[in-house]
Amino acid sequence: MTVIVRDLRPDVPADLEGFVRVRGLALPDMIFTPESVAHDVARAHPDARLRTLVAEEGGEIIGTAQVGLAHDSPEPGQGFLNVYVHPARTGRGAGRLLVRAAEEHLAAHGATRLFSWVPDEPRNRAYAERRGYRPSRSSHFLALDLANAALPPLQDPPAGVELRTADDFADDPRPLFLLDAETVSDEPGDIDTEFTDYEAWIEENWRYPLLDLELTSVAVADGRPVAFSVAHTDGATRYHTAMTGTVRAFRGRGLAKLVKNASLHRARAAGYRLALTGNDTDNGPMLAINKWFGYEIRATEVRYVRELG
Repeated sequence: MTVIVRDLRPDVPADLEGFVRVRGLALPDMIFTPESVAHDVARAHPDARLRTLVAEEGGEIIGTAQVGLAHDSPEPGQGFLNVYVHPARTGRGAGRLLVRAAEEHLAAHGATRLFSWVPDEPRNRAYAERRGYRPSRSSHFLALDLANAALPPLQDPPAGVELRTADDFADDPRPLFLLDAETVSDEPGDIDTEFTDYEAWIEENWRYPLLDLELTSVAVADGRPVAFSVAHTDGATRYHTAMTGTVRAFRGRGLAKLVKNASLHRARAAGYRLALTGNDTDNGPMLAINKWFGYEIRATEVRYVRELG
């Protein structure tokens, strides 16, 4: 059968379910739902030039790609393409067709540098390198058996620090936006990020369907949030730490452990059984924290970059 590449139809449930199925098989240590995929399409910033592509064979979605520009980077021309194929449907050309369509889209919109996450497997890495991509960094997927883990006991916050949840900021999340903006600017990566558009942050992050406000822990000091651990969930059994960060002035006080531990305890009490997260392989402090909690590395992806022109 012939493989075709087309845009995802976010108003067609079968498309969303097919996309989620492929992503779930290719990336079992992340959480995707039809609602989260539809949200990504509908809420993307116009400057991102986002395209969500699928490869289809005989009416079945066998490959996916999310493609766009890093609109929140101070450096223009940074493009991304993340391509994943159903593990049982490789070798049919789906990945090649998705990559070609993605690269053409990005080049047409002024991208000069392309970034792609690639599973750390010989076949995938060899393909990326044949297309002129070179490795730049890597990231681990980690998991914790939350139902049976011996979590560290809950501790009282240090003097002057109050432990709250994101739900306490539901009426005015701007303080959390400011916290996120400062911490994300220090996050390890090869694309610098600056959160300057509050409304875009509200649309893309605060209203994200997987965000759990009650499980997202926030440490408050000096009248403002200074550390947080952001929780995404599938609403059933899986919980994912999307971000844990502390503002510069409050680092070294154990607040990252404090907020993450509080979130994990609440997640377990709410019935979540598997805790997931991701870590840049060079982020030693956060890897040490996750090891302290009992997380184990399950898989690795390598970030590849290609210069255009």
